[in-house]
Amino acid sequence: MRTTSVIIIFWILVSYPNFQNKVALSQTLSSAFSSHGEWHLLYASIGISAMHMQVLSNNKVIIFDRTDFGPSNLTLPGGRCRVDPLDTALKVDCTAHSVLYNIASNVFRPLMVHTDTWCSSGSVLPNGTFVQTGGFNDGERNIRVFNPCFDETCDWLEFHNYLSERRWYSTNQILPDGRIIIVGGRRQFNYEFFPSSSDNPSSPRPTFFLSFLQETTDSNENNLYPFVLLLPDGNLFIFANTRSISFDYKRNLFVKEFPRIPGGDPRNYPSTGSAVLLPLDENKDMEAEILICGGAPQVSFWNAVKGTFMLALSTCGRLKVTDQNPNWVMENMPIPRVMGDMLILPTGDVIIINGARLGTAGWDNGREPVLTPVIYWSSPRDPNWRFTVMAAASRPRVYHSSAVLLTDGRVVVGGSNPQMNYTFSGVEYPTDLSLEAFSPPYLSPEFDITRPTIMYFTGDFVGYGEYCYVTFTVRKFVSASELSVRLVAPSFTTHSFAMNQRMVVLKLIGVTYVRGETYYATVAGPSTPEIAPPGYYMLFVVNSGAPSSGLWVKVH
Repeated sequence: MRTTSVIIIFWILVSYPNFQNKVALSQTLSSAFSSHGEWHLLYASIGISAMHMQVLSNNKVIIFDRTDFGPSNLTLPGGRCRVDPLDTALKVDCTAHSVLYNIASNVFRPLMVHTDTWCSSGSVLPNGTFVQTGGFNDGERNIRVFNPCFDETCDWLEFHNYLSERRWYSTNQILPDGRIIIVGGRRQFNYEFFPSSSDNPSSPRPTFFLSFLQETTDSNENNLYPFVLLLPDGNLFIFANTRSISFDYKRNLFVKEFPRIPGGDPRNYPSTGSAVLLPLDENKDMEAEILICGGAPQVSFWNAVKGTFMLALSTCGRLKVTDQNPNWVMENMPIPRVMGDMLILPTGDVIIINGARLGTAGWDNGREPVLTPVIYWSSPRDPNWRFTVMAAASRPRVYHSSAVLLTDGRVVVGGSNPQMNYTFSGVEYPTDLSLEAFSPPYLSPEFDITRPTIMYFTGDFVGYGEYCYVTFTVRKFVSASELSVRLVAPSFTTHSFAMNQRMVVLKLIGVTYVRGETYYATVAGPSTPEIAPPGYYMLFVVNSGAPSSGLWVKVH
């Protein structure tokens, strides 16, 4: 479709008699392009495949894949080498398996990760430290810590055997008290915490049995990377396979089991749909809604192993868990999708990006990559207008791809390596080492007139329930009803799930005109740590659908 449109523009420009009209018409058609977003290649190769990504509060993105498939395409500097006698591929490896990408300068540098991070999990502590947990082989009980810095000195620190159980395909969630809960993993029907209640290395660190994970295991283990989301009442929403519960982790008690998602098809790895907690709005009675989209039929995995690739699921389920008797409301995406990433955009809408139309997750188990992202409008003015198909990417992103939201409103996308090793030829979908950015429609020039620019924020932190002031400029301010101030927690994304992702719409006390194009908004900080756990967030001002660039603030 995009190619056809380019041909039409060329034909009009060479045929139209008035050059000025040509330019005007070209700009109009370009605007039509931007209404479906735009793709930009950042790097043809960063040397590694982006299996895991996390945005940090110094506006850098830490990216890594795994260490046990042999050398990457990026050499470690200064003659450094990783020596690992337990590695299944290379005992001495002088290539990097992690990089740090600087958003502002668009440069990256290699990092040294020591043990295998394959299919691991992560969260950011309230102080901004990234904690990465588990993996495979010699990394399965390890934690790795990365403290953001503004020079070129920071690198991974690793702590061996800190975890009580092997955490491979587990899920992390930051909690209101600043701890991280680590849930599940392959054949792990339990959870534990970081920091542990026992920080003595010689003492056993407690784990807690979670029968729900055992009950939802089937022959395909469709409960790996369970969807774990913190609810505003402090309990956890946990979805595995086709079932979901509200869970009190403090008392190890089931609070409620919700109805099964209609259709009977699993949504977790390897069937691999995705899930988000829709924005929590402090300007209304507090409601919590879960959105789960995509996945694959129950028997899809074993059929793919045998060479038959089934059509992925096209359904999304929306569940308002704060209702007294919640039920799933089902909707249909315009494109079936498995292995799609779901990210909350600054506007509160959800982008569904990456993935395939056929098959499941797993080695070479997907076919027909879905190149077109879809935006799910979380609160459309027309309830029949829920999805919009975006501009198509040029590169397939299937198994082992990822995506994260940046402070400038773009979505960075990388990865795709459905092979056991780095493989660049002779296969259906070669290893992809590139990094791209997708610019959603709100970044198009037509929104410049309503796009705010944050000039000043009261301090660098947001206190619970305390008033804050955001000074911004905007060429066209419509009304306070069209303005919102939003916090977005940066996600750790891997295997189609953005862990710790959440958005809080702050309570708007009022908007005051200053002079010229300058205004300031008075907002109240989040009501409780259950609504917004302590830590760093991206703060956006959104005016008439146009978001500002984000500003990092600390909630505490």
